[in-house]
Amino acid sequence: MKKAAAKNDAFDSEAYRTLFEGRISDPHALLGMHTEKDGIVVRVYDPVAQEVFLLADGKKFPMEKVADAGLFVKIFPGKKKHFDYAVEKHFADGGTFTSEDPYHFLPGVGEMDMYLFNSGEHHRIYEVMGAHPHHMGEVEGVLFAVWAPNAERVSVIGDFNCWDGRRDMMRLMGSSGIWELFIPSLKPGDLYKYEIRTKNGDILVKLDPYAQRTELRPNNAGRVPAATPFAWSDGDWMEQRAKRNILNSPVNIYEVHLASWRGPGLRKLDPKKKDDFHNYRELAHALADYILEMGYTHIELLPVCEHPLDQSWGYQVTGFYAPTARYGSPEDFAYFVDYMHAKGIGVILDWVPAHFPKDSFGLGRFDGTALYEHADPRQGEHRDWGTYIFNFGRNEVKNFLIGSALYWFDKFHVDGLRVDAVASMLYLNYSRNEGEWIPNKYGGNENLEAIAFLRRLNELAHELFPGIMMVAEESTAWPGVSRPAYLGGLGFTFKWNMGWMHDTLEYFALDPIYRSYNHGKITFSMLYAFTENFILPLSHDEVVHGKKSLLDKMPGDYQQKFANLRALFSYMTTHPGKKLLFMGGEFGQWIEWNSNAGLDWMLLDYPQHAAMKRLSADLNRFYRENPALWEVDFTDGGFQWLDGGDFRQSILSYIRWNRKHTEAVVVILNLTPVVRDDYVTGVPFAGEWVEVFNSDAVEYGGTGLTNPGVMKTEEGLYHGQEQHIRLRLPWLGAVFLKKNKK
Repeated sequence: MKKAAAKNDAFDSEAYRTLFEGRISDPHALLGMHTEKDGIVVRVYDPVAQEVFLLADGKKFPMEKVADAGLFVKIFPGKKKHFDYAVEKHFADGGTFTSEDPYHFLPGVGEMDMYLFNSGEHHRIYEVMGAHPHHMGEVEGVLFAVWAPNAERVSVIGDFNCWDGRRDMMRLMGSSGIWELFIPSLKPGDLYKYEIRTKNGDILVKLDPYAQRTELRPNNAGRVPAATPFAWSDGDWMEQRAKRNILNSPVNIYEVHLASWRGPGLRKLDPKKKDDFHNYRELAHALADYILEMGYTHIELLPVCEHPLDQSWGYQVTGFYAPTARYGSPEDFAYFVDYMHAKGIGVILDWVPAHFPKDSFGLGRFDGTALYEHADPRQGEHRDWGTYIFNFGRNEVKNFLIGSALYWFDKFHVDGLRVDAVASMLYLNYSRNEGEWIPNKYGGNENLEAIAFLRRLNELAHELFPGIMMVAEESTAWPGVSRPAYLGGLGFTFKWNMGWMHDTLEYFALDPIYRSYNHGKITFSMLYAFTENFILPLSHDEVVHGKKSLLDKMPGDYQQKFANLRALFSYMTTHPGKKLLFMGGEFGQWIEWNSNAGLDWMLLDYPQHAAMKRLSADLNRFYRENPALWEVDFTDGGFQWLDGGDFRQSILSYIRWNRKHTEAVVVILNLTPVVRDDYVTGVPFAGEWVEVFNSDAVEYGGTGLTNPGVMKTEEGLYHGQEQHIRLRLPWLGAVFLKKNKK
């Protein structure tokens, strides 16, 4: 029998040498059950097993070891029809392992899936690639699929095979570059990676690019995700979201870094336990309570995609499909979003398709070649950041990234993605000197492949998930960022207004004595305010790396700093555009943000900080309750200057209109520490006017220079209006006026 087996298998052929040397790309062609001229032959390869038995029809058949490398064979003479069987392996330490044979199953990845993926248009690629609990007939297990077209061999490794890449080698699916393998008996939570043998014989161990769950850093294996989907309860929210026009809705975003928020109501962390992270579920309850108290409409999370380094704040991503394990499981994160929706709060995620880190277990040189990135460092590396740049011209890479974006919308119901570092994607010479970049085919510096990618990304996101928002962090004058792709734009819903942010912070940082000479900084934004759908961001980037906190940026003494910050928030609330504020700013965090420590919530024990929090909450509520502040943000019909040129007094005054021009909020900002006791302003309607907000109110920590009672209009042209009123303007303060409805 041994001679027959040896002759039949020809195990000394080149095909078997590729198996024994770990170079094989189609192990199913040799292993598993095959019908041959002598009958049914079953081959099992395990270089560690001492004995192997085949279990079928209630019987146990010993398999013959025909090669010292670990090849076992059992022949059933005369049989022609395949049958179900299992394999029982015995090891030198006395252990045994029994399972169905991975090489006894047909491919789990279909031809259409491969075609769509290779063409870059598989819109649910996350249901094909990666690890998925799966049934092959009545057999339960996990189906693995990974793209590594230039690999010589790919294996799934994990605890289940002692991390031995010789034992579960995958099958290459034709010219698709996709390797797949169904492994019976594996279950959700099992750890796994891919072992890749390159064409030059190097062995790489990689995290699954499509892993939907990972283990807690510093470890970096994937985990098999849950077999059953999360039970969502946000049907009403999702239905209403699809109907809502977000452009004409209030959007006031609270930006949060989950690890360092640590707000009231959360347990105290042990500083000795660096991994004592809050869970997504407890964060959901504490954050939702706080956001409702403060009146924000949305929460934006710094990246929650898996990342190895805490200090990167999540912007160096290794798991584009996996919520970071720092705060729990994917189901815990789904609960976070579901709970926010139950409380009427939208969820936006920071998402980073511009670049990825060079960690050896990640995407870089994934199959031994520049697969996800460009090979030429003039195209493929961000030297400033020490990262690789995605190759946006490769269909499979585009599908990987677009699939990631669609995955967060589909599987986690998020309401928006803020796309990081868009400017670095658009320009081939971004942060590069002459000779360090390659022009496009027309000789220009525009990254044509990235432009096409962004347009397709935004088209699909808005088509498949109506009502969501795609937000660009884009800092240049690139035209049409938030215009539809069919009109030649990039297709984003919103663009961060970085120009407004820089000019505004520079202006408010000035000693008021110099503001009259820099009046243009505070008015310039209105020259381009309606060229894009803008969000006004006071983000995390403005309160780190020595830039100081918002409060500490303000000039003057202790009282003046708070007065200036109150005026800044009042100006931001009433300026055209949606709003975003980073955590801590709302109560006057004194020191700049430290991602390794919590916010200084103890400051709320001090009256000025508690008053600042009260002002922020009242501004947020005023914003939501007055459609004039959000209904017409992106055309000039919602804004009208009263006086934008009073540079000598550093006073700004303007009107915010609702869509029908039936409601108006008059805003007056006095940005010097001089009280204007008899200030005259035009107003759009005759009758009685009342002060509905004053940043100098005592309850906000101010001096109480308010305008109680009713102000009646006087006839006479002023600021282009046919009537005017007289009032007192507080120092370094803001006043909002509305026509009295009583």
